[in-house]
Amino acid sequence: MTKRKPPRVRGPHRAGAAGGQSAGHGTGHAAGHRPPPGRPGAAGIPHRAGAARGGGNVWLYGNHAVAAALANPQRRCLRLVASDAKAAEALLAAAPSAACPSVDTLDRAELDALLPPGAVHQGLALLVAPLPDRSVADICAAADDAQARVVVLDQVTDPQNVGAVLRSAAAFGALAVIVQDRHAPPVTGALARAASGALEHVALVRAVNLNRALGELKDAGFWTVGLDGEAPQRLDAVRPDGRCALVLGAEGAGLRRLTREACDVLAHIPMSGPGRQWVESLNVSNAAAVALYEMVREN
Repeated sequence: MTKRKPPRVRGPHRAGAAGGQSAGHGTGHAAGHRPPPGRPGAAGIPHRAGAARGGGNVWLYGNHAVAAALANPQRRCLRLVASDAKAAEALLAAAPSAACPSVDTLDRAELDALLPPGAVHQGLALLVAPLPDRSVADICAAADDAQARVVVLDQVTDPQNVGAVLRSAAAFGALAVIVQDRHAPPVTGALARAASGALEHVALVRAVNLNRALGELKDAGFWTVGLDGEAPQRLDAVRPDGRCALVLGAEGAGLRRLTREACDVLAHIPMSGPGRQWVESLNVSNAAAVALYEMVREN
């Protein structure tokens, strides 16, 4: 078995260092005090049997979300409706034969009535069954890359933000986005559209207990890096040598105390623009994109 290596940190501040923790800002566990991780499983993330906890059938809409779902052989597609039959047929031509439903042609007013108010559907909607559940253990087993990345969201409830984080996770090669089950939005058409197809490529994992999920990730060799605007060290000073879980809190509230304390290290994203005194923090999806880019750039 291989032991995970501690992150390289520029400067004196590191989670778990001697001297204890400052009030209100947990600094995590000392490096090397957990058992070494087991060997990861084969590539690919297995699905757990049974229906997803995210809910029942859902309408996806918009070009990217619909095209990605049709191209995903693991997605069960039930009904495709379109205002332009030729455009729908072109999408189906590139989809796996098992995923191809029949096409119903509706005018835009009928599509508007079928979907939630304000849905920007671009003349396409697809009724799908939920993807089967994936667990944190599934993600750990699939993390056969020594530089594997995951994102953990602490009570981020806005579907647009969760979808945008999924999109950034797909862009920078993260395996999964892990959310707390009771404080995360269900999978809806709005979330899928914000993800721009990434929902079909990045596992969205619901964990009942987020701290327990962080513990599972640590046991699998992940270093947990929490983003906190009040952290003394900059993100670019943290160099996790191996697998990394980026942990982000809700906009405004940030990371909860117990979540901060469960992280190996805390860091902030420095802001240097002339208007930074008016900007308390970045939107959580923007922060995730910046942090993922930093991790990829370093490695």
